[in-house]
Amino acid sequence: MIMRVLGEGQFEVAEADLNRLNQLDDELLQAVEAGDEAAFQAALGSLLAAVREVGTPLPAESLEPSDLILPDAEASLEQVRELLRDEGDGLIPGLPE
Repeated sequence: MIMRVLGEGQFEVAEADLNRLNQLDDELLQAVEAGDEAAFQAALGSLLAAVREVGTPLPAESLEPSDLILPDAEASLEQVRELLRDEGDGLIPGLPE
């Protein structure tokens, strides 16, 4: 799966890493729903750090379509709340059972 982090670039993430990313996404969703700015910043930072850790950066000149677009680390709680309204169940979709 190819994930774009706004302002940073694209990362190829293996399906095996999606469960971990989904857990972090759930924490982000909970912080947004609670309106907890500190928890939101921590959760967003953890999610983006995990994408950078497990993902393989694609070259800047790569023109691969992104499966997911994630906000940058400077995104506000309100900006992410709007993204979540569009996505429904978090920024990273769950794996099929």
